Formats: sequence, C-alpha cells, structure tokens
Amino acid sequence: MKVSLKFAALCSLAMVIAAPAFAQDAGADIYKEKCARCHGDDGKSHTFEGKMSHAAVFSDPEIVKMADADLIAVVKNGKKHMPSFAKKLTDDQITSVIAYIHTLQK
Repeated sequence: MKVSLKFAALCSLAMVIAAPAFAQDAGADIYKEKCARCHGDDGKSHTFEGKMSHAAVFSDPEIVKMADADLIAVVKNGKKHMPSFAKKLTDDQITSVIAYIHTLQK
C-alpha cells in the first residue's frame, strides 16, 4: 500500500512539473500555425506580411512590459491590422501562445 501511495505521489509530481512544458509546446504549435506568418518564427516581424501590416515586434520594450491580461486582450480582440482570435482560439490556447511569446522576448 505504501509503495502505491509513493508511486501515485511521484506520478502526480511528474505531471505538475511536465505540464508547463506541454503548454509551451502547444503554444509554440499554435503560434507557428496562427501567428508566425506575420510575427515571424522569432517574433521580430521580418516577414512580408509583418512588414506590410507593421506587426508588433515582441522584443519591443513596450510589448515586453505589457501585462499578460493586455496581451490576451489584443489576441482576443485584435488591434489595428491584427484580426481577432476570440472565435478561433480558446482561452487556454491564447494563454499558451502568450507563454510562448514570452520565450521569444528573451
């Protein structure tokens, strides 16, 4: 019985530790599918569409200092040339994309 409880606790701990990595992978996949066309693979918006629409560069200090809630609002509602993704992505997907964007800001 003690072995089973220890095993269950160990499995639970492993899932908690691994969950952010899975979320980041999901965010990266969604980003590549929905965002990279304009913002580029590196978030610097060097793509044709990014240059034409003046897409945000994620390393821009104004973008870096934005709160996650503000970034989520932009993704959901759109801004200037960026379309709304409120009906295309779930809240969890948007959150995972924002987490991935933070990796591009480093």
